[in-house]
Amino acid sequence: MRRLLTVLLINVLLLSSCAVDQNLGKATPSDGPDENSIGQKNSNAGEPVYTYAGTEKAPDAPQGLDWFNVDRPLSLSGDLRGKIILLDFWTQGCINCIHVVPELAQLEKEFEESLVVIGVHWAKFDHERSSSAVKQAIARYGVDHPVVNDDYEYLRQSYRIKAWPSTVLIDPLGKVVGVHSGEGVYDLFQPVIETMSLEYGAAGLLNTRPINEIAGKPALLTSVLQYPGKVLADKKRDRLYIADSGHNRILIADLKGKLLESVGSGAAGFLDGSFDDAQFSRPQGMEISADGRKLYVADRENHSIRAIDLESKLVSTIAGTGEPTNRFTSGFGVQTALASPWDLLAIEDRLFIAGAGRHQIWDLELESGWLSLFAGSGREGIEDGARLLATLAQPSALTSDGQNIYFADSESSAVRKIGLGKEGNVETLVGTGLFAWGDEIGDLDMTQLQHPVGLELLGDTIYVADTYNHRIKSINLTNGESRYVAGSGKPGLMDGYGTISEMNEPSGLSAAGKLLYIADTNNHLIRKLDTVTGKLDTLSLSNLDVAQLKNIGIADDYIELSERQVRPGKLKIIVDYSLPEGYKFNTGGTFRFELTVEKGSKFAIDGLNIYEANGPKFPLEFFVEVPEVGTSVLRAESTVFYCPIEEESFCLLRDVEFKIPIVATENISVNEIRLQHALPSAEKLEKIPSRR
Repeated sequence: MRRLLTVLLINVLLLSSCAVDQNLGKATPSDGPDENSIGQKNSNAGEPVYTYAGTEKAPDAPQGLDWFNVDRPLSLSGDLRGKIILLDFWTQGCINCIHVVPELAQLEKEFEESLVVIGVHWAKFDHERSSSAVKQAIARYGVDHPVVNDDYEYLRQSYRIKAWPSTVLIDPLGKVVGVHSGEGVYDLFQPVIETMSLEYGAAGLLNTRPINEIAGKPALLTSVLQYPGKVLADKKRDRLYIADSGHNRILIADLKGKLLESVGSGAAGFLDGSFDDAQFSRPQGMEISADGRKLYVADRENHSIRAIDLESKLVSTIAGTGEPTNRFTSGFGVQTALASPWDLLAIEDRLFIAGAGRHQIWDLELESGWLSLFAGSGREGIEDGARLLATLAQPSALTSDGQNIYFADSESSAVRKIGLGKEGNVETLVGTGLFAWGDEIGDLDMTQLQHPVGLELLGDTIYVADTYNHRIKSINLTNGESRYVAGSGKPGLMDGYGTISEMNEPSGLSAAGKLLYIADTNNHLIRKLDTVTGKLDTLSLSNLDVAQLKNIGIADDYIELSERQVRPGKLKIIVDYSLPEGYKFNTGGTFRFELTVEKGSKFAIDGLNIYEANGPKFPLEFFVEVPEVGTSVLRAESTVFYCPIEEESFCLLRDVEFKIPIVATENISVNEIRLQHALPSAEKLEKIPSRR
């Protein structure tokens, strides 16, 4: 019998079954699906009977809210009329919400003509309310459907939603069918939407116009790094490992920023193999083996742990099945399902895993491959005590002094520790609850953080990436005090000392001597902090050719020109790229342009067809021999590195491709074709903030 969702309709509005924090009037994030219903058959005489039909009108979005991925605000009575609608109430820091994104994408793909998913961003943390933060989160997590920023909670209150994530189903007549809180969205809704599509479609009530006709999603501007999540510095071997999360790969550099190797094709996927062929999906934390041969990676969206053999240059999977689990059960590595591993810590022959997706810390014995629970009951919370009974809240960073593991509990804005002994207990150093956060320093009981995601221990001091406060803070374990180290508390990009400097959601920390390397996630940069002087600098990456993306399909800019009729004989191809104002070509990466002839055996390149330079000079000229009659296709592919003049560390990487059908025609005087392209700026798409 088909599983149904349950809905309780009271005065047109919906009630969620999740608990509410009485102090703030906000809900605790949900960890799993409700066991309840969706809708009833309507039975009014003379009306069609639908298996799933709403009975009360769905509230519409008020005017004045910011929308994303569409070129105008949507309304139930306008573009959405006649559509089956899923409202996804989410917030960007909630791991359960992140887990729902691929499930929604699967539903959208399956019901492309009948279903529209609308993301309603209802923020938990203060920083998450800003539209700039929402826009960054949409790009980082690959959210393709329309999203509205419900920053004043109008929609949340109208639907009386009380948990993250919550999903509301609306029928094509604009009436609420049901509500579901938690994950498990695809399995629950797929049969319901399938039935609704058939029944409302047969009745002629379904609008099958694809929503992408009004899509306004901007093209993602590619930089050398894309939302880097974590870094790992290895001073002994002069290596810096970068989780280039947005590009689904690991970059290997030296500590001065010279890129050496790229691991992963750049395409999101789950594939072992060579450095060029292997696939990751938004990787995060890393750890190096004691002998330096293997790099372990928390492959977050693949819910797995990968091992990169730095000698054989092969990638393998050592834990996780590729699918998320709702409940962790001990077992051997590749037979045991995980959920969103976010960071790693090696202690002797044990690899500890920050299991953000299930609010636990797991323990992998590297020699035997046995994976077991180390801490966390699986419930989300901040209760201390025996490590297997304590509640955690999205652990996202690990560090250790050899006696204890310290971890950042992001959703409780906490720093906590666990003793490594058999009877080790969980103890909270900073943080008081799931809905308590701020930006304070001083004694530990007065210290407040906001969604920290990175930790590093140096001596008796823990450095904290206080992510949503855009700061680095320190916690001195000897005197029990915290202080500001870097960052003004506002998102931005500024080198300098102490609180004069600026970052934008710093997420990963790793030290090499006195230098602390920082993954400055929303600035798409690696920063370095001198922990002695307090100066924050931006790490300039060099040898950028290593960072060229491989095997990711269509170019960033794909330009297909209309058919061109030309005179037989010598045809000149003129190539001219223009830079946005305030930009220059970066000489740290090689500009490469290649012209090829397709589908025309008598057409031929006259002279060189490839141009390479570290800093190109335009215009470029190429020549093609055109026969007296015939048709061909010219294709031009290029890779461009360019950067703002005032911020050379931030380098844009752009693949540009032209396709031009060519027809040789007598009595035509045209003997040259100009390929012109204006490269986009980062500021235009709010890729990086301007320096002040």
